[in-house]
Amino acid sequence: MTKRHEHLVELAPQLEWYENIWMGVSVESQNYVHRVDYLRKVPAHVRFLSCEPLLGDLQLNLIDIDWVIVGGESGNKYRPMKKEWVKSICEQCQAANVTFFFKQWGGRTPKTLGRIFDGKVWDKMPEMWNEHQKKWGGCRVKYKDKSRQEKIYV
Repeated sequence: MTKRHEHLVELAPQLEWYENIWMGVSVESQNYVHRVDYLRKVPAHVRFLSCEPLLGDLQLNLIDIDWVIVGGESGNKYRPMKKEWVKSICEQCQAANVTFFFKQWGGRTPKTLGRIFDGKVWDKMPEMWNEHQKKWGGCRVKYKDKSRQEKIYV
């Protein structure tokens, strides 16, 4: 993932874009939506947007985008994220058939306000993830959810 979208386009022709290389750009406000156009020029097998920290409402063109990650800012001087910004991006993803992942609301610490949006955890991965797992034998990742129950993501 990069914020240096111009360098990405310069370097792209020099790289071998293997199928396991995913590329994304950071789009934290409408001022940076133009980065998505640069991302589309790159032959990555999965293209994603990291809208974190989300600092305002976004109007996105999601053509040729596979995954959108949304999250709030954390730290002592965090800037709050509005629910309507998240809802708008989620609806745009649904309309464009793009996978939506909600990472966190943010707060003084990343876990302060949790991961629940619209009554559920949004942690879907792009379809290419399933293909990657089939080809490479999968990987098992143990983690604990908010209720401290151990889960395995395969």
